[in-house]
Amino acid sequence: MTETVKYLLDEAHLPRFWYNINADLPEPLAPVLNPATKQPVTAEELEVIFPRGVIEQEISTEREIEVPEPVREVWRQWRPSPLYRARRLEQALQTPAKIFYKYEGVSPTGSHKANSAVAQAFYNKIEGVRRITTETGAGQWGSSLAFAGAVFGIEILVYMVKVSYQQKPYRRALMESFGAHCIASPSNTTASGRAILAEHPDSTGSLGIAISEAVELAAQNPDTKYALGSVLNHVLLHQTVIGLEAMKQLEMANAYPDLVIGCTGGGSNFAGLAFPFLGTQLRGGPKVRCIAVEPSACPSLTRGRFAYDFGDTAHLTPLCKMYTLGSGFVPPGFHAGGLRYHGMAPQVSHLTALGLIEARAYNQLECFAAGLQFARVEGIIPAPEATHAVRAAIHEAERCRETGEAKTILFNLSGHGHFDMQAYMDYLAGKLNDLDYAEEEVAMALAGLPAVA
Repeated sequence: MTETVKYLLDEAHLPRFWYNINADLPEPLAPVLNPATKQPVTAEELEVIFPRGVIEQEISTEREIEVPEPVREVWRQWRPSPLYRARRLEQALQTPAKIFYKYEGVSPTGSHKANSAVAQAFYNKIEGVRRITTETGAGQWGSSLAFAGAVFGIEILVYMVKVSYQQKPYRRALMESFGAHCIASPSNTTASGRAILAEHPDSTGSLGIAISEAVELAAQNPDTKYALGSVLNHVLLHQTVIGLEAMKQLEMANAYPDLVIGCTGGGSNFAGLAFPFLGTQLRGGPKVRCIAVEPSACPSLTRGRFAYDFGDTAHLTPLCKMYTLGSGFVPPGFHAGGLRYHGMAPQVSHLTALGLIEARAYNQLECFAAGLQFARVEGIIPAPEATHAVRAAIHEAERCRETGEAKTILFNLSGHGHFDMQAYMDYLAGKLNDLDYAEEEVAMALAGLPAVA
């Protein structure tokens, strides 16, 4: 009998509710603060840039939040996404471990980002919003929101980190094909962008800078709102569709993970897979090791400080308590652009501080090597961001080979690398190097953290 490789759910099993980990936290999250008053920010203050629907989700402590039917209708184009057993990878590694991966590259834009993009576009649409501004690093979020904007008839303006704008022209083309307008950040279109360019004319940009530009425009225009692709509670909530589906699929495989792994830049795809399993553990269910994997060149979880900080460079956002390298830190231009963010999601940061999540960092070259090793046996070329999760999964499978333990490993393959082939070409040609962040720059950025009693 042929052994099963893919586990598929039909549309009837598409989750009807998101899972909100705030309901099960052993200690509540630190409140988001108004930077001027240092008091908890109010819903009315957030309404300047966000629709009320996502604000309610941001502050909710309800365990289950219903997914609107119009969101599920769009999701049905690619969800439920497949769960694969990486049998050929297991054989190649000669490991007793069972390796499963949830594949999010089947969305129209090739990554998990579409899950939240569709939801956020819907909540903006029902409140009559005409335009959404946003930022994007590698372009997965920007292209996903561009797709969602096209579906719901909303204008999308994307500030793309300049180094990625130059590295990934096809991501930019995808956004524009969906009708979005894409601008390299920092730009001359905003005061925050002009201020950066005046001081650093050759700036390669950062997600923090791009967020500043997008937030600035949204705050100045009453018909415009801002959407974020990661970090905030409501974004991580939307992504839990990934883990909820994976739970049902693992039941089909008669398996339960010992380890759950995801790459982390802002935390959305990792949380989307891991939080339903962590929630089960917090309610007395089986324990899992959850490993958040980040780039060594932007190591917020492994080298950052757990403190209140701004989410953007121009300090236009509220203060969140998170692991941060400082809002003024500009990471080097490594290819995993979606992981070039100075801070980590407050929920992921909080759970890490509580010891419920492990953090690990890898260099660029070893991640590309792992991505190609995976591609040559499994047939899917991972996005540069996703190679970090692949590297960790291989690392753990090799450890099982050494110890003889037959652990079950689950990781999120958060997107494909079809728009990142120049990065793979550069790697194969020996043109890539491991990039280090400047210790002195991080020290300066951390020295500028806001004072919060």
